[in-house]
This record gives sequence, C-alpha cells and structure tokens, in this order.
Amino acid sequence: MTQENFESGKLILLGCGKMGSAMLKGWLAKGVNPKNIWVDDPYPSTWVMSTGVNVNEELPSKPAFICIAIKPQMISQILPKFSHYGNGHCVFISIAAGVKISSFEAILGPKTPIIRAMPNTPAEIGFGVTAKIANNNVSENAIERAEKLLSAIGEVVSLNSEGQMDAVTGLSGSGPAYVFYLIDALAAAGHKQGLEKELAMKLAKMTVLGGAKLAAEPSAVPEVLRVNVTSPNGTTEAGLKILMHTENGLAPLIEKTVAAATERSEELANG
Repeated sequence: MTQENFESGKLILLGCGKMGSAMLKGWLAKGVNPKNIWVDDPYPSTWVMSTGVNVNEELPSKPAFICIAIKPQMISQILPKFSHYGNGHCVFISIAAGVKISSFEAILGPKTPIIRAMPNTPAEIGFGVTAKIANNNVSENAIERAEKLLSAIGEVVSLNSEGQMDAVTGLSGSGPAYVFYLIDALAAAGHKQGLEKELAMKLAKMTVLGGAKLAAEPSAVPEVLRVNVTSPNGTTEAGLKILMHTENGLAPLIEKTVAAATERSEELANG
C-alpha cells in the first residue's frame, strides 16, 4: 500500500511508548513517508530515533491527525499545549483508555473532530483489534482515513455509542491477559498430568494459537467448530463437561470476569 492511498497528510504522534510505537511501526510498514510523521515524546527509544521520523522537532502548523498515545493521567497536563489545533480541521485520535470524548472537547474545544479508540496489546505484532467511536465533528472522509491509520495495527470495528467502550475494555482491551492466564493454566494442568513443563507450555501456546486461527476464519462459527471436534463419549466431551458446567463452568466465570473489568472501566472513566 502506497503512501498516497494510505495517508498523505501530516501526522503527529503524541507519546511513543509500546502502543504508540506499534502504531508508528504499522504506519511505516504501510508506506507512510517518515518525513510526514512527527513524534512528540520526552524519552524516545533508539528504534524511534532510527526510523527517520521527525522526533521532538517543531510541529507542523496544519497536521491532518494528532494521535494521542500518552497515559490517561497525563492528558490534563499535556493536552492543553495542543489546544491551538482544536476547533479546526485537525482530527484527534485518542487511544488513552478511559478518557471520554467530552473530556477532550473540554480541553480542545467543542468543535474539535475527535475519535476515541481502544486497541489491545496484540497491536504490537499487527494482530490487534481496535474499537472506535467519533463525535459529530468528524467527517465521513476523515473517519475513513482514520480507519486506515488504525488498521495498521490490526482489525478495526465501529461502535454504536461511546457507552459501549467500557464493555470493549472489559472484553478485548483486557482480554489478552485472560488468554495469557488460560495458557498458563493449560500448561500447568498438562504438567500435573505428567508432561514436562516446557513441553506442556509449548503445547498450550500452540493449541491456543491454532484454535484462534481456525476461529478467526471469516466463515468460522466457534460453536460449530467445537461440536465438530467433540466425539460422543470421547475425551473432548469429558473435558467439556467440566468447562460447560451450568454453575461452575467457564461461561459464568468469563461473564463475571468481563463484567468486573467493564465495571472498573466505568469507574475510571467517571473519575
């Protein structure tokens, strides 16, 4: 994908930690000219310095996008320095967890185009999923261009309302940690059944990876995949009887897990 049909405007990346670096890596891989990217970060990594982007240099007067990738608690301290870009054509894209669009409008101005997005950590390897919602100031063209920027780190989905963002945080935002814990639990269970620790961990990792790839196929239905590999009175059925227990199985536990994370996201968003 060339720069011209990806994003030819000037970009400012505010903050370049893990997620910011993941986005920068994706943009460069998609063909964005590094000279069209400005990174504003007090502690840029050696890698960022080597990319050829403009690091901590004078910012352009009319950027197309400003991506906010700083920690949420730093928003009120740092963002006012960029308020002169507000109420104009510059689109702000925030990946700061828990910060509402109204908070950005209060700092940048009520007419500022703002897109709030929630990526997750697999974005670091280009396999993230990002949920987004825009305020009414963002044009359809700007939304399309923003989607191309966000797609550099994985899939992009649109929300119907900002209120759904807490549930996104509870599911996909926090979800990778649940998967990592599942892998640990599978490996520990395999070890307890007689496998060496390293072997059990490799089997657990590759099983989750392979299962996820199968389920990620466009036509795949997880329930159908499960039924297809479950022979009557077989080993998989024996295991699933434990996982699918009505009261003490995996489904009610996951429901409580996602609910707890969603509720905590709501608490943080509301101060």
